[in-house]
Amino acid sequence: MTDTIIKIDLSKSAYDNDQVHNRWHPDIPMVATVKPGDDFIVECYDWTGGQIENNDDASDVRDVDLSQVHFLSGPIAVEGAEPGDLLEVDILDIGAFAEQQWGFNGFFSKKNGGGFLTDRFPEAQKSIWDFNGMMTSSRHVPGVEFAGILHPGLIGCLPDKKMLDMWNTREKALVDTDPERVPELATLPYAETAHMGRMSGEEKMQAAAEAARTVPPREHGGNCDIKDLTRGAKVYFPVYVDGAGLSVGDLHFSQGDGEITFCGAIEMAGWIHMRVNLIKDGMAKYQVKNPIFKPSKMVPKYDDYLIFEGISVDEDGKQHYLDTSVAYRQACHNAINYLTQFGYSEAQGYAIIGCAPVQGHISGVVDIPNSCATLWLPTDIFKFDVQLNPEGPEKHLDGSVDIPKAPDLD
Repeated sequence: MTDTIIKIDLSKSAYDNDQVHNRWHPDIPMVATVKPGDDFIVECYDWTGGQIENNDDASDVRDVDLSQVHFLSGPIAVEGAEPGDLLEVDILDIGAFAEQQWGFNGFFSKKNGGGFLTDRFPEAQKSIWDFNGMMTSSRHVPGVEFAGILHPGLIGCLPDKKMLDMWNTREKALVDTDPERVPELATLPYAETAHMGRMSGEEKMQAAAEAARTVPPREHGGNCDIKDLTRGAKVYFPVYVDGAGLSVGDLHFSQGDGEITFCGAIEMAGWIHMRVNLIKDGMAKYQVKNPIFKPSKMVPKYDDYLIFEGISVDEDGKQHYLDTSVAYRQACHNAINYLTQFGYSEAQGYAIIGCAPVQGHISGVVDIPNSCATLWLPTDIFKFDVQLNPEGPEKHLDGSVDIPKAPDLD
């Protein structure tokens, strides 16, 4: 039987578990050791450490303490791993806890985190999604049901000190270009809420003051939010410290490409079954700077899509030069606008493209001045017809159900 090498207790604070951490630092102690070829199970908190509840009140999303996130299980040492190696990680299986068969999706307040479409959705909202085997549906978003592509949003290895210093230097330089921006341009080290695993005393405080936040993806992996990294997928991570220091968390039941709402997946607590191996000196052999991913063959099959195009002209009509972020944002807006014609609120449309397995594509980056990005919305997830036809759209929803909102507090 496969061993569970990291266990959690959902009834207790993540800060009480010394096999969990919420910052990146090379001195965070390893909490378990495995050998190449070993498979093992790791339990994970949801990324907020249990701050969000299964109810119809979005104030917990509005008031979430983002300085705490993400809570990761690890680091796990791999015997024989040395800087310059590649750590091969097979995702064998992943699931939610039997006692917590639900997840959440949130739009963060622009004043506290924001999101990809934060100007259109500046206030906090939350939808709850119930799991029924491989399927999910929400009492807050009627008329949709789809199969989950369960995956870890965040997985990676510890950085060395040189890499940590590089991260902090370049992100501080970015923040300094507009230090008062809301939301901020990057999240810099913040010791007060750091959970440094088994570190304690002065050593802990010193490391916490320089430890990197877990918010973005970086060279070591991190918060990549790749929806196809599900059971059957494989990842090759660069190794920067002896033992590699593999950590994982931020489990998702489902997500659209781009994790569009920031808290943009169906977030959950659960477990992940992995196997590790090593490619010695793999970084040099294959010229690897960032992780390489191999997707799974086990993904839901959708045969019909509506594909929404966006170009690099923003909401105010301003022309941008080959800006794929602007183009994808416009594709998202176009999809939301379309869904409102069938009775969905704008917020429900936003939740659908954030939670459902939509595909995002960079379709063109050479035809100046406009890049073209597309959002592929599977039509099979809907319980009614959302296709175009000569008679026009039929409103299937009466607006009596919507996603709870929590207005900002003055």
